[in-house]
Amino acid sequence: MSPLNLPDQGRAPAEPIIDDPKRRGAILLAVCIALMAVIAAVSGLNVAQPQMALALDGSQGDVLWIINIYAITLAALLLPLGAVGDRWGRKPVLLIGLLLFGVANVASGLAFSVPVMLGARLLAGVGGAMIMPVTLSVITSAFPAEERSKAIGIWTGVAGGGGILGMFLSALLVDVLDWRWLFVLPVILMIAAALLSLRAIPNSREHSAHRFDLGGAVLAAVAVVGLILFLHEGPVEGWTAPITLVGLVAGVAASIGFALWELRHPAPLLDIRLFAKRSLTSGSVTLLVWFGVQAGVFVVLFPFFQAVLGWSGLLATLGLMPMAILMMVSSALAAKVAKAIGQRLTMALGMVLGGSGLALMSMLVSVDAGYVGVLPGMIAMGLGMGLSMAPSTEAITSSLPRDRQGVASALNDVTREFGTSLGVALLGAMFTSGYGSAIARRLVGVPADVAAEVSKGIAGALDLANDEASAGVLLSAREAFVEAWQQAMWAGVVVMALLLVFVLLRGPRHQEAMA
Repeated sequence: MSPLNLPDQGRAPAEPIIDDPKRRGAILLAVCIALMAVIAAVSGLNVAQPQMALALDGSQGDVLWIINIYAITLAALLLPLGAVGDRWGRKPVLLIGLLLFGVANVASGLAFSVPVMLGARLLAGVGGAMIMPVTLSVITSAFPAEERSKAIGIWTGVAGGGGILGMFLSALLVDVLDWRWLFVLPVILMIAAALLSLRAIPNSREHSAHRFDLGGAVLAAVAVVGLILFLHEGPVEGWTAPITLVGLVAGVAASIGFALWELRHPAPLLDIRLFAKRSLTSGSVTLLVWFGVQAGVFVVLFPFFQAVLGWSGLLATLGLMPMAILMMVSSALAAKVAKAIGQRLTMALGMVLGGSGLALMSMLVSVDAGYVGVLPGMIAMGLGMGLSMAPSTEAITSSLPRDRQGVASALNDVTREFGTSLGVALLGAMFTSGYGSAIARRLVGVPADVAAEVSKGIAGALDLANDEASAGVLLSAREAFVEAWQQAMWAGVVVMALLLVFVLLRGPRHQEAMA
């Protein structure tokens, strides 16, 4: 038996697929509703930072930890809890996760202190980590091959566009009602998903003769926490700060330990040898890079709308909607394109569109061009994301057996989280450095105190723009912002070009059948 088939040893066949189209539709609706709530919770609180800090009597650092503790907990527990779903049964794990997530959001909405809010958000992360892998593994394990690609495309569209939709709905609720209403929508979505899940979702699971890989689960969680902490804290505290270095050392050490442990375990959480498959490697690398580039774009795109164009938070999130909608549409269509030209060329086509979108943004963006200058690039990127991400997700899930789809789905989700953290850290740092260089050339003759404030970022220029004399400084800051953005986008073009070459050489040769 090939080493690549080791995860199948000691397991009975998985439960049969669902043939009823109406039931499959109900399953897809249930998991997409649950997924939307989990994804939106990552970005939703960003629009309510000032109001939340005031209500909870917290500092800016407290607010950032309230936001980050959810994302870190979610990422750390995805792989272990995805495997738990495979072992215990995907339906009960999903229902428990929905319950925890709903309770956590009720507690968040009622919280009146920072410690209570932190605890509630941590609990929400645990619930989200139980929900997210199951939403994809139910599709890949229960849908027939001829319907699976289309369903994965829809799931991918929700996973990619849910963050932007969540930001828009959150901004709308904050503007119209109150920031505490941000936690009402997830509760409603959880109730709807639970009711649909009880009726439609099958309780598929693996049947293993071996013990659960607890050691691998712990090492995986430590590795993810350490590396994401390193990427989160590096740009803020400094890359040589103690907390940053601790995260890096812990993450690298646990990653090495995880790989060695998994190679020796009779029933590993994730068999490392599976990465010899072209589909798993190319799919993972593609998602890592795409989510990194997407996050890097959002780091500058949202502030561009607000600081350069002067838009409100609600209008800025609305400005992102064309990209989100087109990404969801192209994700749904990716299955048909892949059927016609293959997974590898579909992924490559998405990368060409994505790279073109970044190049268009860099060439057309300016202070005077406004929204029209970035819209063509956003359209190309939205189309490219959907075409690349959907077949990449299927490439990952098809690389593992059907009874290990919780782990496959969790690996897909962890890759997305790592990509996002990498993009924010690396492209964000490149943008910050570019802004510093660009603004320095434009501040000759400006008073030292004003120059120091404006050099920190465009927000400093906005605070000073209260008279006619400072209008020139604000214009210089906006021009420096655009110049730094152009440099970051060209770096993204280079990254996408390298990814394109990699996928053309090492992408999946054909669409693999799930074991």
